[in-house]
Parts: sequence; C-alpha cells; structure tokens
Amino acid sequence: MAEVLSLTVTGMKCGGCENNLKTKLEALDGVSSVMASFKEKTVELAFEPEKIDEDEIIDAIIDAGFNVE
Repeated sequence: MAEVLSLTVTGMKCGGCENNLKTKLEALDGVSSVMASFKEKTVELAFEPEKIDEDEIIDAIIDAGFNVE
C-alpha cells in the first residue's frame, strides 16, 4: 500500500525546478506520484515502502541539487 511523504525542500527557484525534481522523483522505482511547489517549498509524493524508503527519496532530492529541511 502506498504511503504519502511530505517534505520541505529548499533551492527550487521556478517552475522549471519543480518539473526537474518531479521528473527525477517519478523515475524512481516505487514512486507513483509527485507534487512539487517552489512557492510553498514543498514536495509531496506517494511511494511504495517495500520498493523504496524515505532515505533513498531524500538522497535523490539532494542529488538533484536541492535541500531537504
């Protein structure tokens, strides 16, 4: 069953940043949906915990050049 994860993400400056991060996270095995907002500094996603864990998701966000608070 999918779980929902909400994170505060800084470093997104525009809609392009949102789209880049969304594309990167949606490519991860186990992530089913992503909503990102640079204005709200948030990322919310649904994921399958048996396929991917929160640490792997956070690492992917950091690898994309953003910070998780």
